[in-house]
Amino acid sequence: MLARKIDSLPVRDVLIQLVPDSGVALHRQIEASIREGIRTGRLPRDTALPSTRTLARELDVSRGVVVEAYQQLVAEGYLTSRPGGYTRVAIDAGTASCAEPTRPVRRVTIDFSPCRADGSQFPRRAWLRSVRRVLNEATPEDFGYVSGRGAPVLHRALAGYLNRARGTSARPENMVICNGYAQGVGLIIGVLAKAGARRLAVEDPSADDDAVPVARAAGLEVIGVPVGEGGISIERLEETEADALILTPSHQWPTGAVMAAAARAAALRWAERRGALIVEDDYDAEYRYDRAPVGAIQGLAPDRVVYAGTASKTLAPGLRLGWLVAPARLVGALAEAKSLADRGSPMLDQLAFADFVERGEFDQHLRRMRPLYRRRRDTLIAALREKLRDLEPTGIAAGLHLVAYLPNDLHEAAVVEAAARRGIAAYGLAPYRISGEGRDGLIFGYATLGEPAIVAGIDILAAAIDEVRSQSQ
Repeated sequence: MLARKIDSLPVRDVLIQLVPDSGVALHRQIEASIREGIRTGRLPRDTALPSTRTLARELDVSRGVVVEAYQQLVAEGYLTSRPGGYTRVAIDAGTASCAEPTRPVRRVTIDFSPCRADGSQFPRRAWLRSVRRVLNEATPEDFGYVSGRGAPVLHRALAGYLNRARGTSARPENMVICNGYAQGVGLIIGVLAKAGARRLAVEDPSADDDAVPVARAAGLEVIGVPVGEGGISIERLEETEADALILTPSHQWPTGAVMAAAARAAALRWAERRGALIVEDDYDAEYRYDRAPVGAIQGLAPDRVVYAGTASKTLAPGLRLGWLVAPARLVGALAEAKSLADRGSPMLDQLAFADFVERGEFDQHLRRMRPLYRRRRDTLIAALREKLRDLEPTGIAAGLHLVAYLPNDLHEAAVVEAAARRGIAAYGLAPYRISGEGRDGLIFGYATLGEPAIVAGIDILAAAIDEVRSQSQ
């Protein structure tokens, strides 16, 4: 019998509506629309969905956004996919309607999620001491409305810490406190767009959920610039004619590349010639294991760089504490944008963090966490070398994750799906690629996993990869 040719569903029939300024990540909106279509029966079982490239083009989003949505739905059991074939609906409406909206169909037993610090290690006693002190010492004015820039005592504490530990040239009067990196980069983009900026360059691959949707909603063109072993390609950057560039030079997300000194200097020269702004995302730079920490580039050109930091990877994302060190000419506009957004970040949290930093508790916490995370990283590397020798780990010198590139006979989507069937949450590189091009690989977050779980997870992943290989033969 001849095989029946099945065409994928037209994009217009998938009925995905995106609201860029809703505060919900674009890939989450795509996931929700497809889930709803499956539950209502509008997308019957075995329906072939549009390719990720086609859907991305029609929705005017990066292909990585669609790939991430599809991968999540595959992991939850709503969709099925295989290399070279269509992505299809895996269950019927009756099955889908019984599923909890927020609970994966497949139970995850080991999650290699990156971008997470170990919440169980939060320094509760030290933080409580700081909270008690500031509650006892806070003035009546501290309980009133706050400046858009934040608490002066936190500006002073952070400037001292950053200049000492990260090599910045931070002045307290140039700091703006925000609710994490996501809000901070949104404030920067808004100020740039208002000033007439037209193009934003970002690393490719990069985590684009925070900056890219906001930039596009503000009318900026987003341009991906390839990242290699020495960081961003300066040659390709020169071609962008961008007005601003977002960099993670000390530990690039997700590749882990450290930007070479020559490339740093070249990027700063580019910014000077263009009159452009560099936004330095100092992503998890406090955690280095095999070499001395690499200083922030803001210290080399404080008039051309906005330094963006956060407590999310060092303490906990739930604190929603971030900070910007900006050129003097931008501080007023950023503070005004912050005030318009939410009238300022919570004052008591700022006072507590300032006390926590000034009393050396922050340094002590980092000193305690570095060897813990290093042991977990070493365990992961050893397990990969023993069980999955043909994977190529990279970006291992720092941070809370590493990337392992796959050999040519493996496709990351197939590996992610096979791992999900066995209860392992694995994460591919594709969702973070702006161009949609590049080597297949997996991102392994290790910060929240104990050593036994890491070893068990790699054992199970190795079995999943064997399954993928046997199916492709």
